[in-house]
Amino acid sequence: MGDFANRVFNVVRQVPRGKVTTYGQVARLIGAPRAARYVGYALHANPEPGTGPGCIPCHRVVFKDGRMATGFAFGGPDEQRKMLATEGIAFDEEGRVLLDQHLWSGRPEAEPDGDLPVGPPSDFDWDAELGD
Repeated sequence: MGDFANRVFNVVRQVPRGKVTTYGQVARLIGAPRAARYVGYALHANPEPGTGPGCIPCHRVVFKDGRMATGFAFGGPDEQRKMLATEGIAFDEEGRVLLDQHLWSGRPEAEPDGDLPVGPPSDFDWDAELGD
């Protein structure tokens, strides 16, 4: 895989069980804030899907509104939802992840209060900053 894909995989490996991230959040964390679609392309070629040690848990990546990826490469949106539900993720009546409860902070699980930021503050408005 290329450098971009490897950076995506490194971030997604850090998303803990019971949390999700978005394609856009991954793109921002790797320093490519307008590359959410390319994050999806990279994850579509995930060489190590799954939930075990060393795997790349791409099922924990959802759209910015909490929807499942319609083209989830490893079984479709129903399989993705099943995998997330198994990890304790809750959904609204339309089947979207409750992001207010399950969105990952972007910080490594082992260092929740680390000195160095690994992402923007939780109240940072990317849409306003980027003009989207």
